[in-house]
Amino acid sequence: MIAITITERKSFMNRLFLTEYFDHFFLSEATFVTFNTFHIDGILKKEYYTPDELEIGQLNDQQYSSWKQIRPFALSLIKGSHTPLEFKIIFRLSEKNVKKLLTQASLSYSVEDVNGLFLNLHFKAGTLTCTTGTSMAFFTLDKSLEKAWDDTIKKYLKDFC
Repeated sequence: MIAITITERKSFMNRLFLTEYFDHFFLSEATFVTFNTFHIDGILKKEYYTPDELEIGQLNDQQYSSWKQIRPFALSLIKGSHTPLEFKIIFRLSEKNVKKLLTQASLSYSVEDVNGLFLNLHFKAGTLTCTTGTSMAFFTLDKSLEKAWDDTIKKYLKDFC
């Protein structure tokens, strides 16, 4: 686990809310505090969609909403003349990208061994911090996946630190 303080906050916020830079992440959950507190649990409600919509959107195997799906709503919650008091966004890497990371890092874990790889964003009092998290399906002292995930995030966020 690492914590990174974002120094290029405006550039980061523009990429987060106005571009596709984080769209490949799933949203585990988010909380936005403005004039009210808004909480999004991130879990995709498949019963909302028709079978055709699920098939066309390739949502059948998806447990969480993508940031791409949520981003317009999140933007509507924070835009305006006031800066949000606080927000927390917890991203999780998709299984496809977990598999890709395992392969790139030459790790012997399977996708089923990984409960989640997380990127936590926390904005409060003008400070924006990104923290990584790794959850395995079993106990291990091996930190190779955690290190690979931390290194990946350091590279991904290097323009903002």
